[in-house]
Amino acid sequence: MELGLTSFADAPPDQHGERLRNVVEEIVLADRLGLDIYGLGEHHRSDMAASAPAITLAAAAGLTSHIRLSPAVVVLSSADPVRTYQDFATLDLLSNGRAELLVGRGSFIESFPLFGYDLSDYDELFAEKLDLLLRIREDATVTWSGRFRAPIEGRSVFPRAQQQPLPVWIAVGGTPASVVRAGRLGLPLALAIIGGDPARFKVFADLYRRTLEESGHDPETPLAVHAHGFVAEDDDRAADTIWPSYQAMMTKIGRERGWPPMRREQFDWMRGPEGSLVLGDPETVARKIDRWREVLGITRFMLHHAGRVDHADGMASIELFGTEVAKRVNA
Repeated sequence: MELGLTSFADAPPDQHGERLRNVVEEIVLADRLGLDIYGLGEHHRSDMAASAPAITLAAAAGLTSHIRLSPAVVVLSSADPVRTYQDFATLDLLSNGRAELLVGRGSFIESFPLFGYDLSDYDELFAEKLDLLLRIREDATVTWSGRFRAPIEGRSVFPRAQQQPLPVWIAVGGTPASVVRAGRLGLPLALAIIGGDPARFKVFADLYRRTLEESGHDPETPLAVHAHGFVAEDDDRAADTIWPSYQAMMTKIGRERGWPPMRREQFDWMRGPEGSLVLGDPETVARKIDRWREVLGITRFMLHHAGRVDHADGMASIELFGTEVAKRVNA
């Protein structure tokens, strides 16, 4: 099973530069430890520094040799597919064939008004732009037309990725139609699980594999999970380290979306055996990943440090994840 990390580069505006440099250090450490992938999510908020993930990942490309580099995610609905392909084809060339694209509709909406898109077109934008992106990765010369973008008449898109085709994954938060779309296209799927018992996502894993098979694609196409978590020497230390920033982040997002404030009792249930937080000592974290592999049949797991964690604590968590957790999961 592939193991990796993701980040949104959480930081206040006056610390964005320091946080991005720390992200590069995290990627270098993850590469040294033999982890498989690092993903940096696109966000356009004051509390997250990762509005241009391709640039930060490119800064890490020349300092690493093994680890795959991916956005987590590109909000394709508000992006230009031509520029998105060019950015990640360039990253693929710089990294000697280690780039991936993870694209989604976006769970945050700041990019839509920023780039002049209407939220009422949320799904149609993604479907159309995904179609163009897949056309571009298939052929250097593109003829295409749609509703939301000027047509392309026999234009060439360069550079071309070293990998042919450039890997494109679909990120899904829990919408059946999005799962079906990935299955019909035969694209790898990443489930973002941030709440509830992961077992309830089994219906999506089953739907995905059934759709793959019905659409003539390989039912063993990769399936991944992205989940919040943290690793420390013992369970309570892991919980106490991440709780303040996690509570603050989830409460802030809750105010924006109408959720109640995060309570410690809720947090403690979430870090329990049936909760969504992959949090604790290496044995606890490995057991939880093993359960998710058994229930969902995943082939990749990506651990996300949610909220703001001190850089030293984050690096220590990565060290434990890449050594002790990986050893247990791979055993």
